[in-house]
Amino acid sequence: MHEMSLCESILQTLEQQAPLQNYAKVKTVWLEIGALAGVEIEALKFSFDLVVKGSLADAAKLEIIEIPGEAWCMPCGRNVPVRQLYDECPLCGSHQIQVSGGDQMRIKELEVE
Repeated sequence: MHEMSLCESILQTLEQQAPLQNYAKVKTVWLEIGALAGVEIEALKFSFDLVVKGSLADAAKLEIIEIPGEAWCMPCGRNVPVRQLYDECPLCGSHQIQVSGGDQMRIKELEVE
């Protein structure tokens, strides 16, 4: 379950930014997670609650913004939607596609005090 280590990295980022951004408490974290990022959202939410206990983000809400997967299809010469890695192009059926979006996770926004 790598979601626990992802949450530890999120908390580390929040703690590093607190003195730089002048906040002492995090109330809400908005995360953008791509459909191709390989993150199990329910496991991430569960892990987040455990990892932030006793920290500046204790009891913070975790809001998830899901980003759809997208890939460049070489035969079609255009971006196409994909649901998972190694999908075929929904237009031509080719497997000559390269992921071009929806494979990242990032902190989009914070609500802090």
